[in-house]
Amino acid sequence: MKIAFYTLGCKVNQYESEAMLEALLAGGFQEAGPGEEADLVVVNSCTVTAQSDHKVRQALRRAKRENPGCVAVLTGCMPQAFPDEAAALMEADIVLGNARRADLLPRVLEYLSSKQRIVDIAPHETGEKFEKMAVSAFHGRTRAFLKIEDGCDRFCSYCIIPYARGRVRSKPLEDLRQEVAALGEQGYREVVLTGINLPAYGKELGLHLCDAVEAACQAPEIRRVRLGSLEPEQLTPEVIARMAKEEKLCPQFHLSLQSGCDETLRRMNRHYTTAEYRKIVQDLREAFPNCAITTDIMVGFAGETEEEFEASLAFAREIAFAKVHVFAYSRRPGTRAYDAPGQVSNKVKEDRSHRMIQLTKATQQAFLQAQTGRVEEVLFEQAKEQGVWEGYTRNYTHVLVPSGKDLSGQLLPVELLEVQGESCVGRLVKEERQ
Repeated sequence: MKIAFYTLGCKVNQYESEAMLEALLAGGFQEAGPGEEADLVVVNSCTVTAQSDHKVRQALRRAKRENPGCVAVLTGCMPQAFPDEAAALMEADIVLGNARRADLLPRVLEYLSSKQRIVDIAPHETGEKFEKMAVSAFHGRTRAFLKIEDGCDRFCSYCIIPYARGRVRSKPLEDLRQEVAALGEQGYREVVLTGINLPAYGKELGLHLCDAVEAACQAPEIRRVRLGSLEPEQLTPEVIARMAKEEKLCPQFHLSLQSGCDETLRRMNRHYTTAEYRKIVQDLREAFPNCAITTDIMVGFAGETEEEFEASLAFAREIAFAKVHVFAYSRRPGTRAYDAPGQVSNKVKEDRSHRMIQLTKATQQAFLQAQTGRVEEVLFEQAKEQGVWEGYTRNYTHVLVPSGKDLSGQLLPVELLEVQGESCVGRLVKEERQ
């Protein structure tokens, strides 16, 4: 049987899809090629916003439309957080939550034998262990994602993810070392450490995120270690100083901000102030010269006044982020903010989104302009178009380089010449294979 995956959402989901794919391949299934119909389609869902749930429904309908007669599996965060709604999606022949991901292969075999619809969404349990999984390859990618943490204990007032993912649990350090080393031996030169609340890594094991970074950097074949999204308040001066000792750690930090207004942050139940966030950014920039600070900013949260939005806008201008994901607040049933007073109209959200995007695109352009004239090591990924290759610097600047040679998977020094859109255009300093 041929299988295909539709993966929605974050890097953690991408890792988990690869792990599920490898489990199915080991069970005798084959991956469907491009444009080839699949007999089994797995939709690995996200549920961070209402729009995410809409995309899940679209993906299921698309799976059935493009693969007539296929068996459709729905798994991931959406069924875990909203089991009744997921069970009602009759396009899905098998519905599994995050807590039942390891049962995918036996459940598929059960369905193929019985032809009886399966809905199995078990709740997360207190004290549950990190799900043992490993990925040996990432199809079509030059960098590898490695999930080292799952779950969240923070309960931000707008967020459903603690209900979808359970409490914090971490990959044992020895398992992490072995998987990073194996990925390096497979030819990967960059590994991205990911998690639902990444800085909480190791809290139940007596470890710290720094332990994971140091372990990953010890893998001899790995040239770069990158961190996924970070909750800022856990980056103390001591943590930053410890991480700065690791030469392989990439100087790019995605510090989730959400709002640049203290009053809004309090209603969101975020665990820092703008002053604390500012200090963390200053410490990172001192410890990691030419680092990129990227973030997420939410507009139109419940109760956000025009004055609060203006404060958030001013803070984003002050920090001068290298890149920002701007999104409008989306009400989620089951969260404290769902019934909060002062819900903002869609029209106001659209206006604020537009204004925040305009501002942050300007700071992004300023950051890119500051990269020109530098010579940076670029990890090339693929051909953007005929004769033009794309890749990323250590601080995650997107780079385009013309070359008649195949540069994919190579780490090469590039002189950055000019800005083109959201990229820098450069030229190879030397073309020999590294």
